[in-house]
Amino acid sequence: MSPGCRSTPEAVRRRPAVVLLDRDGVINADSPEHIRSAADWQPLPGSLAAIARLHEADIPVAVCTNQSGLARGLFGHADLAAIHQRMEGAIDEAGGALAGVFVCPHGPDAGCDCRKPRPGLLLRALETLAVPPHQAAFVGDSARDVAAAEAAGVEPILVRTGNGRETAAAWPWPVATFDDLGMAVAALLERPREHDHGD
Repeated sequence: MSPGCRSTPEAVRRRPAVVLLDRDGVINADSPEHIRSAADWQPLPGSLAAIARLHEADIPVAVCTNQSGLARGLFGHADLAAIHQRMEGAIDEAGGALAGVFVCPHGPDAGCDCRKPRPGLLLRALETLAVPPHQAAFVGDSARDVAAAEAAGVEPILVRTGNGRETAAAWPWPVATFDDLGMAVAALLERPREHDHGD
């Protein structure tokens, strides 16, 4: 496994009780023009199967995503609902499930506490799922994802899809990094469960 992040070695070795995921660039292909409609939403290879593997392992999965396109007027709430309906349908069809989708709808200058890199969105998801931050992991592809995870006390995991390659090259200290969500999930599932004992 790649070098860990700034959580304790013991926490790094254990399976998370919940996995939080960024959306664009992690589950689906990103676009500089934003994902504006259900037709724009296209899953990345292996991402749906990876979510299904977590579901089969009884690890809840939730999505935490900035969607400033709402504030910018690029799409509406109905469009976003249709995108997420398509996403959840594809995940269900692949044998997975989502425990929730948590969205920051604000623009960069709104000063909210939910827009990553602030931790509010992740903390809201964890409160809803009743999981403490130290038992969670957050998989993202951008510097704001890593920063939000660290601010929330959650283990950050970086994937090289989306913006991840550039983020990994520029991040100033080691973060667990994998080529894609499938490889990240495989590594997480190799860890012992929280109640397991021994090395």
